Amino acid sequence: MRKLDLYIIRKFLGTFFFAIILIVSISVIFDFSEHVDEFIDKEAPFRAILFDYYLNFIPYFANLFSALFTFIAVIYFTSKMAYNTEIIAILSSGVSFRRLMFPYFISALIIGLFSFLMSNYVIPPANKKRLDFTDTYIRKRFVNRERNIHRQIEPGIFVYMINWETSSKSGYKFALEKFDGKTLVSKLTSRSIRWNEKKKKWTVSDYFIRNIKDGKESFIQGTKIDTTLNFGPYEFGRRNNVVEAMNLPELNQFIDQQSMRGDSNINAYKIEKYKRLANPFSTFILTLIGASLASRKIRGGMGLHLGLGLLLSFSFILFLQISVVFATNGSMNPLLSVWLPNILFTFVALYLYRVAPK
Repeated sequence: MRKLDLYIIRKFLGTFFFAIILIVSISVIFDFSEHVDEFIDKEAPFRAILFDYYLNFIPYFANLFSALFTFIAVIYFTSKMAYNTEIIAILSSGVSFRRLMFPYFISALIIGLFSFLMSNYVIPPANKKRLDFTDTYIRKRFVNRERNIHRQIEPGIFVYMINWETSSKSGYKFALEKFDGKTLVSKLTSRSIRWNEKKKKWTVSDYFIRNIKDGKESFIQGTKIDTTLNFGPYEFGRRNNVVEAMNLPELNQFIDQQSMRGDSNINAYKIEKYKRLANPFSTFILTLIGASLASRKIRGGMGLHLGLGLLLSFSFILFLQISVVFATNGSMNPLLSVWLPNILFTFVALYLYRVAPK
């Protein structure tokens, strides 16, 4: 049995990494052909293209679709074993189908654990370089479309602005409110607020401050003042994929901070966190579906197995994307939206396992 386990594990992992190398190579070629004009127009250095972008693009892309690559690998080598009557021979020798799944799940555990560590600790630092390169040489200048921004920057202190301009690091119609419990104790309103990169401070223009103490009010008015506030210019008008460059502890801390501040994109950040666990777990589900589906020797052979497998895998991805859209728009719990495809396809996997040849 140990030889059989090693035989299946070797076939599983070998086919998996071969599929990754093949598909990633094709993806790199297509990506380069799509962005070569931007590289030339913006004079991107060859060293930056190779080491900052593609060297970090490859692990990101491979890990992003690792569950799909796992499924394709299982379908391919299992259907080949079934076509060569190897599955029938194994089951006829007294090995149960349940026992046959043991090396499959050992391989899925290796891939799932590898994917979890990569997505939470290894890929985020690499993503930082990739995203910096993308913002510099590929993407158009980011335009912030968020308006009527209202956030809590620390307990009892709230800021508000009509809109934020990323290019000039300026906010307009700015207000800062301080509360003692539920009682307003101070409010600052101004025409605009701008980040001074040299002083590392905020410059508030045309401001008016109203202080309330012991039922008495006092007023301060001025043209311009430099001050320090508990937030930075990069907290407004940033892309949602900024969380892709954060490891798991940083992401948890960031989500706690943005939840306190009332960030409107908080669901997108939570989705990124939950996907980092749900995606590795889906490796087990897709492995069971692939093995149960491809272990039966049928007329049509490997081609039919691959066709059915691809249909199921793309249905899984499509269902995940639809549920994520609902969560991003705020109509579904982010945790449920990410795990719902896994839950539903678990029942599919159990059904296929039940009807698989024993």
